[in-house]
Amino acid sequence: MDRYISKLQFDFQTNQRILNLIAEIDMYKGKWAALEKGENRYLRELKNMATIASVGSSTRIEGSTLTDREIEELLKSVRISALKTRDEQEVTGYYDTLELIYENYEHIPLSENYIKQLHQNLLRYSDKDMRHRGGYKALSNKVVANYPGGIQKVIFKTTDVHLVQREMSDLIRWTNEQFAKGEIHPLIVVSVFIYEFLSIHPFQDGNGRLSRLLTTLLLLQGGYTFIQYISFEHLIEETKKEYYQALMEGQKKRGRTDENISAWVLYFLERLHVLIRKLNAKYDLFKSKGGYLNPRQKKIRAYLKEHQPLKLSDIADAFKEVNINTLKKDLQYMVKEQMIGRLGKGKGVVYLLEEE
Repeated sequence: MDRYISKLQFDFQTNQRILNLIAEIDMYKGKWAALEKGENRYLRELKNMATIASVGSSTRIEGSTLTDREIEELLKSVRISALKTRDEQEVTGYYDTLELIYENYEHIPLSENYIKQLHQNLLRYSDKDMRHRGGYKALSNKVVANYPGGIQKVIFKTTDVHLVQREMSDLIRWTNEQFAKGEIHPLIVVSVFIYEFLSIHPFQDGNGRLSRLLTTLLLLQGGYTFIQYISFEHLIEETKKEYYQALMEGQKKRGRTDENISAWVLYFLERLHVLIRKLNAKYDLFKSKGGYLNPRQKKIRAYLKEHQPLKLSDIADAFKEVNINTLKKDLQYMVKEQMIGRLGKGKGVVYLLEEE
């Protein structure tokens, strides 16, 4: 039997749970795809928020101490020459690589060369990683969990240096074959790939961060585009103990014929399931609050909601402190972004808040 598939021999209850989770995730995938094609005026801001959260969470899992607010400020005016601390270097590298994936995921094949290039990009600003970035490890390493106060705990040993090339080649070939065949659900294939990648730990450093970037890459390529709009990394950070436990459960019998990764597959799918529920709630809340509007535009929209329909002159009377040309631009923007509606022509134009 295929050595990867042999790890997927689950009991009946686990299989049923996996089937139910996949069904719900795939249902939401279809719903989100329709949303992106249609009314998508709020997605830009959701994506910006999710990106900051993903960068912050993924680097903090590995020991960074920067908050999301600090990261947001850093990225607003980042100057490469000013990246003096390790945290700043790692945060900027993660952000650049995540943006690279968002913009080019359709053109990034799963191959050893591209994975090495992503690793190179991830660590491009890290002074301490200059010698080994973009190349497989030359020294043995371990999966280590980082906890507050600088405490570290070894989770499990990883593949020996001399076996990394072969195991990575086998894993990538198997993963691409499974995607092409379509016999195993792609979410299962992705979960296997990430588990194996972490078990091999092919690079000297940056494996955890790269595994999360590769998760995003593979999910995007599988059509799970909602992953851009809420942070999967943040969910892992929130459940870091369960994350490591799920990995350790499979590692107990690593390399044996009875190695089983049901705990990891369930963890992976359950986090995705939580993610779609959170994204759904966040999107609805974001819509109700007006989406990507500045404070003045939010006030105009709120006033319109209470007194609609209104002409430009009515709005100008209510906002005498605002220049009328500014009001016109605000209204034009909100109409363009479909945040408010407009009826009529010329002097008869009225504005109203469309039903959500």
